[in-house]
Amino acid sequence: MAIELVREYLKTYGRDQDIIELDASSATVELAAAALHTQPERIAKTLSFMGKEQPLLIVCAGDSKIDNHKFKERFQVKAKMLKGTEVERYTNHAIGGVCPFAVPASTAVYFDLSLKRFDYLYPACGSANSAIRLTCEELETLVPQGTWVDVCKQ
Repeated sequence: MAIELVREYLKTYGRDQDIIELDASSATVELAAAALHTQPERIAKTLSFMGKEQPLLIVCAGDSKIDNHKFKERFQVKAKMLKGTEVERYTNHAIGGVCPFAVPASTAVYFDLSLKRFDYLYPACGSANSAIRLTCEELETLVPQGTWVDVCKQ
């Protein structure tokens, strides 16, 4: 299971015990916000795309959407989400649990600036009923290969 991959990954940072396993689904922003009793914008959703040369993940605020113009300027390719059949292969996670943790080295991870307005946020942890509460600084520490970008709009 992908949550076990994430648990092992976070264990190397001493954060595996911080995973929140929910009784309810957190597969969408709305469901996650309800299950975590927080605002939808605090859900750090992870969107998966095919870049010019490799798959890439964009972690952004729950109320954000990809700005196609900004995306194309940054990555020199039209924003094209991964097909459902490709998501797990390129991210190690099924739809509903995609997160920036324990992803293949060949998949690039980006954090959108839309996250920076929050003191804490909740990314998923590899399953459709998990999350972890993090600051942006903690997210950077847990995903050191991540790069900040500005490719979303609210």
